[in-house]
Amino acid sequence: MIDPRAVVASSARVHDSAQVGAYTIIGDDVEIGPKTRIEPHVVIKGPTAIGADNHIFQFASVGDEPQDKKYKGQRTRLVIGDRNTIRESCTINRGTVEDRGETTIGNDNWIMAYVHIAHDCVIGDNTILANSTQLAGHVHIGDFAVLGGFTGVHQFCHIGAHAMLGIASVVTKDVPAFVTAQGQPAEPRGINAEGLKRRGFTPEQIRNIREAYRTVFRQALKLDEAVGIIEELVLDQPELQPFLDSLKQGSRGLAR
Repeated sequence: MIDPRAVVASSARVHDSAQVGAYTIIGDDVEIGPKTRIEPHVVIKGPTAIGADNHIFQFASVGDEPQDKKYKGQRTRLVIGDRNTIRESCTINRGTVEDRGETTIGNDNWIMAYVHIAHDCVIGDNTILANSTQLAGHVHIGDFAVLGGFTGVHQFCHIGAHAMLGIASVVTKDVPAFVTAQGQPAEPRGINAEGLKRRGFTPEQIRNIREAYRTVFRQALKLDEAVGIIEELVLDQPELQPFLDSLKQGSRGLAR
């Protein structure tokens, strides 16, 4: 399943059911899991672990050194889960010792062409990163988040689960779970009601999330006051827990 024109390092571990296309280069300390398909002209450097059933398209650069001037050749890694699609010309870098030492991508993500995922990013499951999305270092993206094309995210920003960013948004502060945001810089516009409906949230749950959003973004409360109200609501409305968690996490401040 490895094209004879590919170059695979002797220390690389490629599962027998994986496919590697012509002129692809797989370096030392790379592990590729079952049924993963690597198209021609891909470069994968290690230490990198790639799970099962992924599809990496041509001209992607996966697992290369972080674009960080402080990086001095330390052993860091990239970990990619299962069933991810990584389209043409994406660049995904390994971590740095200043953070987790690891860049992590979960499962079932759709990563479109020309996306850049910098060092120490953490991508959850079932996300969509549309064409030319650019993530700086240390960015965290929650499950089911959707980032529109040409979105840029500042380092250390957190984007919560089920959040949605409009096309060409510039994210300079955290975007909580369930929230839609757009602009340069991105500002909250409401909740991702349609996305929540598609993922099985009930009308009552969506209504509760909308009211929690209004508490934080529409009632002119201090953030600590709003968080206190949400903490009380979550006792009877557990669907608010991801929203509450995302209000407390991160270091960039809240887009508000």
